[in-house]
Amino acid sequence: MVWQYRHTVLTLCTLAFTATMVARLIISPLVPSITAEFSVSTGAVGFALTVMWTAYALVQFPSGVFADRYGERTVILASVGLTAVSCLLLAVSPSFVLFAIVAAVLGVGAGLHYSVATTFLARQFDQVGRAIGIRVSGGPIAGLVAPVAAAAVGARYGWRVAMLLGVAAAAPIFVAFALRIRTTPPAKPELSMRSRFEFGPLRELLGRPAIAHTTLIAVGGAFTWQATASFLPAFLIGYHGYSAALASLLFSAYFVVHGTTQPLMGGISDRIGRDETAAFAFALGVVGYGTLVVGGGTAVIAVATVVVGVSMSWGAPIQSRFIDVLSEDERAAGFGLVRTVYMLLGATGSVAVGVLADVAGWATAFGLLVAILALETTLVAVPALRRRMRG
Repeated sequence: MVWQYRHTVLTLCTLAFTATMVARLIISPLVPSITAEFSVSTGAVGFALTVMWTAYALVQFPSGVFADRYGERTVILASVGLTAVSCLLLAVSPSFVLFAIVAAVLGVGAGLHYSVATTFLARQFDQVGRAIGIRVSGGPIAGLVAPVAAAAVGARYGWRVAMLLGVAAAAPIFVAFALRIRTTPPAKPELSMRSRFEFGPLRELLGRPAIAHTTLIAVGGAFTWQATASFLPAFLIGYHGYSAALASLLFSAYFVVHGTTQPLMGGISDRIGRDETAAFAFALGVVGYGTLVVGGGTAVIAVATVVVGVSMSWGAPIQSRFIDVLSEDERAAGFGLVRTVYMLLGATGSVAVGVLADVAGWATAFGLLVAILALETTLVAVPALRRRMRG
């Protein structure tokens, strides 16, 4: 394969996503040290993290508007640069109030990247599914490496030094992106920022049948992903009686599989169709989560965890489905808008599954995920079957 400029774009967009994910994930292992440093409760730090992730979700739509006005390169550079600066400020924060404010800024910085990079890649690749899959794989890779590295550095040198891992991840990518990515002209420089936030056009876009249907699918997928990321280790410990070490090992395996199968799932969706690939992913989830609930034995649960990892790679075909139904001049702001909507609604997965586990037990909580994925399978399989019957 001859290396082309588009491959440089894909590589640096993937690394930029990895850097922004590293910056967000290094905080969690450092929570005990942060609470001790500032003499605050775990709940207070948890609230700061919730604000950070909420800011990340909310900025998805404005990021697309900024890209239309200023160009993708400028917005992605702002994202990576703000991520690096935020991590530095977190490391030197003199008070918890300032720490929490900067955490929110970190969420904004990291959130500027994703939607804009997706539309940027859509300009470079005809078969965008595989490209999106490769870029998305940067997140799970960060999820595997960042918490372990932060815990190790924090234990030896303190949490403030560990926060600098975010700077170390983002700063070199900022420089490389600035040097290697060409200036991108804005798509709609003439439009005012105010006009892009008018309610009528936003409601019209979200109300289109294809957009509304895909958003509904994405909400269910995001709900399940969020619940899994929050509670899979706790489920393995509380329901199956595994040690924390074994549960963490299986959780790492989940992230590895999730990351490595994203490009494969995106590539398959380019060949056989978005709905067919997504239906396969969601159906695997029914099997995987169902086995986690009813299965026994470490080997069986390990296989089920791998299946769940493949299933949660639904993002590549579903996000490509959004790109397919949005016109080129709508993609930046439109994709950001639907990302904000489905991420905010999907974020309730952590709360819903956590409460259900407390009230009714882990089997019922993870059984809910099986039911949701069964519905998801139907939502994407029916349109695919209709098209094949017409064809």
